[in-house]
Amino acid sequence: MNNTILFCITILCITFSQMANAGVAKAGFAERDITPKMGIKRPGVYRKRLHTSIHDPCKVRAAVFDDGKKKVVLVSVDALVFRRPQVLAARKLIHQETGIKKNAILISATHSHSSGPTFTILDGEYDHADELVQELAYTHSLRADPAYLKHVINQLVEAVVTANSSLTPVEMGFASGKEGKVSFNRRFKMKNGLSYTNPRQGNPGIINPAGPIDPEVGVIAVWSDRKKERSEDALLGCIINFACHPTANPPGISANYIYYLEKEIRSIMGEESIVVFLGGASGDINIFDTQSPHQLSYGRAAGKLVGGQVGAAACSVMLKMGSTKKLTLDFKQKILNIPRRKPTPEKVGQARKIAGNLKQITLNPTLWQFSKETVLLDALIQKNPIREVEIQAIQIGPTVFLATPSELFCQYGLNQKKESPFPLTYVVSLANGCVGYVPTEEAFGKNGGGYETRLTAYSNLIPSAGRLMTDAGIALAKEMKPTAIPPRPSAAKFKEAWNYGAVPPELK
Repeated sequence: MNNTILFCITILCITFSQMANAGVAKAGFAERDITPKMGIKRPGVYRKRLHTSIHDPCKVRAAVFDDGKKKVVLVSVDALVFRRPQVLAARKLIHQETGIKKNAILISATHSHSSGPTFTILDGEYDHADELVQELAYTHSLRADPAYLKHVINQLVEAVVTANSSLTPVEMGFASGKEGKVSFNRRFKMKNGLSYTNPRQGNPGIINPAGPIDPEVGVIAVWSDRKKERSEDALLGCIINFACHPTANPPGISANYIYYLEKEIRSIMGEESIVVFLGGASGDINIFDTQSPHQLSYGRAAGKLVGGQVGAAACSVMLKMGSTKKLTLDFKQKILNIPRRKPTPEKVGQARKIAGNLKQITLNPTLWQFSKETVLLDALIQKNPIREVEIQAIQIGPTVFLATPSELFCQYGLNQKKESPFPLTYVVSLANGCVGYVPTEEAFGKNGGGYETRLTAYSNLIPSAGRLMTDAGIALAKEMKPTAIPPRPSAAKFKEAWNYGAVPPELK
């Protein structure tokens, strides 16, 4: 038998098998407002700041998918970080209300640096430590707001319950676009042999970026109806995945560039569409082109540029993607126990002296800050020397979402995409908790560096943590059975040329 014919028969058999196992696609979307009040603490750096104005709303956005056998949930929270205790509390309530399995629920922080106080220190977290540690933690560090955390959990649960109760038959499309001009690796190899984070424009010591970017814009589009001429207004919602720090920081409380991404998509696809944004592997990726000779855009202008460009790339693929009314879902989870890196007793002793001298806050704020973080980390290690790290894989048809609770460096995300058996693989950072930055092992080497590699209470896992997490995600993906991307409709068979255009030139 001709090899081409045999290949086509094999593909058809696989496709029919997938269709037989797939169920009727159902989905539901919902969103809730979690905009914090003015005067509340603002996260994003290691020092205290307060919000004094509101630029745009922060939200919880939820999508529930149902294939008749299984349900999965994707949730985005406009927050810098959503920590593990709050994730577990929300999952428990969602399971009680809907029956959806806890490990089928993915909850990801968008990492907006202009959002509410869900981060960093939780009430009681350092109650086991001595007086100096408690003063540094509770008085001189940014603390999460308990009332606001409770509000976010309630709104999150309500959004998922509403999305689940509004499940309806849908038609779904899967594709990815590219936007490679608004994200940049923020770490650079320097002439002194080290790597710096954000070395600033015009720095003569810069050689080149220390890592890649990921320009892929992942898209799942969900329509309530499909007509011969598909109506944009029929778009129920979409899932968008892109790897770039939300550090545009418009003035005031804001969802950051995600706000402008949502505006762009809604302006084209329908004002009622719900946009669930899941950040990719962006631990070393931001919105600023350090090597540009031109003045950079900040604030509102930067948000419009990044959000608008990524939103336009998403709309471009949504308007021409194929679609299906069939769906296969799956979900898997693996818990890793990864040790923290331990500072030496000598380093801790020196750090306690510096951090205890509050005059250093103004005399040498960087030295004091890292000293404080060393002291807090030492206290955490005494209580929990091992971090529980959840690796999660969520399958939605031909797409798999590989989630880690970290600011994963971009190269690890690219590695997962390369090794995954799925046609579309999207990496999700800061999902189901947070264990801080996870740099590559190279970043910890003799030519490494940058603040992401420093020991802090936020970021402190062993250098091999990223490899362990990446390999675990790939292994979970390989336990699943990908489906094919639904193709675009084929063109009609040619009959004859258009007679209005099939004419010779006329000179007289």
